[in-house]
Amino acid sequence: MNQAAPQSAPPPAPSSAAGPKAPVTRPLWIRVVSAQETGLVAVILALVVGLYFATPQIEQVDRTTYQAAGTVVADLPDGFTVTTPAATGGSPKVLTFKEADGYEYRAIENGAIVMRKFQANKFLNAANLLSVLTAASFIAIMAVGMTGIIVSGGIDLSVGSIYAFAAVVGAFALKAVVGTSGAPVEGASLMLGILVTVAVCSAVGAACGFVNGFASVGLGVHPFIITLGGMAVYRGIAFVTTGGQTIGPFPENYIKAFGKFEIFGITPVPMLLMFAVAAIGWFILSKTVFGRRVYAIGGNEVAAKYAGVPVGRAKVQLFVICGMLAGLSAAAYLGYYGAGSSDAGQGYELNVIAAAVVGGASLSGGRGSALGAVLGAIVIQLIDNSILMLSIDQNYKNIVIGLAIVLAVVVDQTKHRLFSGARR
Repeated sequence: MNQAAPQSAPPPAPSSAAGPKAPVTRPLWIRVVSAQETGLVAVILALVVGLYFATPQIEQVDRTTYQAAGTVVADLPDGFTVTTPAATGGSPKVLTFKEADGYEYRAIENGAIVMRKFQANKFLNAANLLSVLTAASFIAIMAVGMTGIIVSGGIDLSVGSIYAFAAVVGAFALKAVVGTSGAPVEGASLMLGILVTVAVCSAVGAACGFVNGFASVGLGVHPFIITLGGMAVYRGIAFVTTGGQTIGPFPENYIKAFGKFEIFGITPVPMLLMFAVAAIGWFILSKTVFGRRVYAIGGNEVAAKYAGVPVGRAKVQLFVICGMLAGLSAAAYLGYYGAGSSDAGQGYELNVIAAAVVGGASLSGGRGSALGAVLGAIVIQLIDNSILMLSIDQNYKNIVIGLAIVLAVVVDQTKHRLFSGARR
């Protein structure tokens, strides 16, 4: 009986040009160069270089105080020396300063104030750059939260008023714990004051954000309307509560222990908060399920609902986060400036939205990043600082920022149309 010959497997079908293709991964350097954040860094560098050449050199004075019992100042033919007393088990320290290097001194009791005059660029100097970063920090912290809302297709116009309301409530709570200027705060009360400031301000901001989100989702009203009303309500409550008066100032050692804590000659607390919020915001938006849901809602809300995304809950959570970050920024404001006022954050809603939009957040939803929000805040603050450095009327600031928003939206829409056309 003959057995059938075994059949061999058919050869693989030739690949068709119309068949599915493996996704093309662009090289890393192309992805880096084409990223929105890279463009913002280039804009920042261009602004820095332009302002360096546009602003003049100015004379600055660096002052150092040497004051302790036993400090001796002696004149030399070409300068002077400052001899500080010996530490326990050590020897006296002799510091020599030369007049040719720009040093001079003013004698005070048990010591001297040593001064050095030098030329520095009006814009590109350490003091001004730190001032720009510090001022940008208060905006950037809120802009990270605003970016999440804009990515989802919403907006929050009340963020500046929440900032003021949280600052006022936090100031009252802080006044009850540490009092106002006068006797220094004791150690335990000092730490309690810092914790109270952060906790109360953040809680008030989160509560306002919850009201915004719940009213918008529950009533089915666009967040533009809800937060426009909230902008007036929250600031009005802050004004009525304080009677238009400033709460503070708070004890100096509280300010130096929190907002103006100094290390290596800088006050890093607002900047450290900004970087921490940016890192957490980046992680949440890009590495978590919640972040993917936010982008899905902004990309197509109807499709996100059919996919099982809890759209309403996610929107409320975004408003709570944005409000909480406004409160955290208000806590940093209280610690840095040492007082709270109902007019704090006046006009901040424009700056915060501008930072988010300039940072790449699309007002149509679906695009944006936490890092872009921080870079956008720095760009906005550099624009503000350039108006000051170039001695331009400050009344033009809002005009320039408004034009920056329009330009950012136009560029974003143009890129989107070009990208869509290329894909077709």
